[in-house]
Amino acid sequence: MDVDPQFNLQLVVSLPGHEERAWQVAWNPAKPLLASCSADKTVRLYSYQRSGDDQATSPSFSHISTISTAHTKTVRSIAWAPSGKTFATGSFDSNVGIYEKKEELDDENGLDESEEWECVTMLEGHETECKSVGYSATGTLLASCSRDKTVWIWEVHPDADFECMGVLMEHSQDVKCVAWHPTEEILASASYDDTIKFYIDDPSEDWYCLSTLTGHEATVWSLAWSPDGNYLASASDDLSIRIWKRVDQYNWKFVHQLRGHERSIYSVSWNIGKGTSSKNMGWLASTGGDGKINVWEISQPSEQATKDTLCSKLIASISSAHDVSDVNSVQWCPRSGFEDLLATAGDDGSVKVWRVVPASS
Repeated sequence: MDVDPQFNLQLVVSLPGHEERAWQVAWNPAKPLLASCSADKTVRLYSYQRSGDDQATSPSFSHISTISTAHTKTVRSIAWAPSGKTFATGSFDSNVGIYEKKEELDDENGLDESEEWECVTMLEGHETECKSVGYSATGTLLASCSRDKTVWIWEVHPDADFECMGVLMEHSQDVKCVAWHPTEEILASASYDDTIKFYIDDPSEDWYCLSTLTGHEATVWSLAWSPDGNYLASASDDLSIRIWKRVDQYNWKFVHQLRGHERSIYSVSWNIGKGTSSKNMGWLASTGGDGKINVWEISQPSEQATKDTLCSKLIASISSAHDVSDVNSVQWCPRSGFEDLLATAGDDGSVKVWRVVPASS
């Protein structure tokens, strides 16, 4: 497996603090905030800033808040609403928590170390561990999934009011992940049953499963949409990442496979990256049980190749990212100007921020 020597993964900062394993990281899409959740039942928030306008410098990070959640067991997942004013948590206590700031401040960054977050509602319904939560692109829908084999879709109303719009029981095993399309109200889910399913809302039939993807030979842990929404990446226990292309409104097909991990791949994230080619489709990051972080550049093939294929190049890789610990989550920063930053969470309880930099840096 060759790595492009032009790039390195540079550690920006290591953020210890969780008393037990850190399960997931989530960048606020609107403000300079990074959140992490843990088996210690807390959410930790970090602010970051870059000195001046020099894009070549890495930002500095500081811990601003530790939120003792209302959950009674591990907080397994966390997701920000598109507004950046609310986040949701999924817990092994089977509930979904919704958190908002007690007071909305109007300073330059919308941040204040004294501000407090509170649980404004607790969504009940799952029978056992909630594994993943996610807001739709408009913020009007929230999805959750569970070990109870179900996917729930909630409609978001003002004043922290949520209405269940559907309970989908399409998977035959534990549902590990939910992921909304970046612009459309299409939801994807991944499961211990080795499949990926897509759901849409039919005004006459409510939410339903429109398609099922098969091909993985073991648990599908994580999903990531391409920035343009035309592709979906899936990561699995079978040590592969598969990329699926949307061929029409209701159908996807397998077009590309990535291999570069020796143990289960727990998390993938896809962003626009900083590639300059017109055929560049962004950077895909992956991590998992082998403690490795890989960054791939995904691109469209040359004109001579079939349109149903993709090209990939491993542009950066680092082993033992969290020493000997598994790495459970990797997420690219979605904010403009920070496209080369990614964060990880590991079994060692720490959160780390990395930057893709030229090898000479």
